[in-house]
Amino acid sequence: MRLQVLAMVILVCQAASAAASEVIEERDDWAAFFSDAGVTGTIAVIDEREEGAVFVHNADRAKQQFLPASTFKIAHTLFALDAGVIEDEFQTFPWDGIERWYGAWNADQDLRSAMRHSALWLYQEFARDIGAEQERNYLQRAAYGNATIGSKVDEFWIDDTLRISALEQVAFLRSLYHNELPFSVADQRLVKALMINEAGLNWVLRAKTGWGVRSSGNLGWWVGWVETPRGAVFFALNIEMPKGGDDAFKRKSITRAILQDLDALDQEKTN
Repeated sequence: MRLQVLAMVILVCQAASAAASEVIEERDDWAAFFSDAGVTGTIAVIDEREEGAVFVHNADRAKQQFLPASTFKIAHTLFALDAGVIEDEFQTFPWDGIERWYGAWNADQDLRSAMRHSALWLYQEFARDIGAEQERNYLQRAAYGNATIGSKVDEFWIDDTLRISALEQVAFLRSLYHNELPFSVADQRLVKALMINEAGLNWVLRAKTGWGVRSSGNLGWWVGWVETPRGAVFFALNIEMPKGGDDAFKRKSITRAILQDLDALDQEKTN
């Protein structure tokens, strides 16, 4: 068993290393999507329709690590499933009765609703049940960002301790898509099912948003991929959101515009 785990870890690390070593093409033409929206940021794309071509806007920032915020729910769900904290997708988790700012959180949750509404309190419960040592081990096994949790087991992905770059995000997502992460194939398939946002006649969009608050301001993420008959297109965008919630929609609008520029999304289906 240990040899199998070690082999899977090596595969994940090799995949991340390969993505980092591939030739990265800077897409200067994508700068307009960010400037027109009035925000700064980056996007990293791996296009398997083009033999794994890597495209970025703002390459320096694409290599810079930031807190993952709710995009970590993708990996965290795998951790919780593997640890036995979650039985299956049908399990209901009772609301703890604490009123929170987002109304959808103030209710019982299952995995689908928790992912859809980014139910922070439930994932904090998962983290406490998993425990610091096992969380750290999972992060290292998955080669997730800087694999650091600090002293707060239920806040490390939102308090700027855990960090990951846009390029590391797309490498992680690519491994998940191919069921190459060091977790059961069944659990990886379940997480991918939870990530479905929408679908067209010949494409499926799987993605997760993230919104982090730091001393320097609000950070927004949108990460995921589009599955097409010709192959998957992976993306990870992060932007500065100086206007907070008023900028939040720009995470998706910028990404959609870029995916449409790549002919990875049907424009009529995503307006």
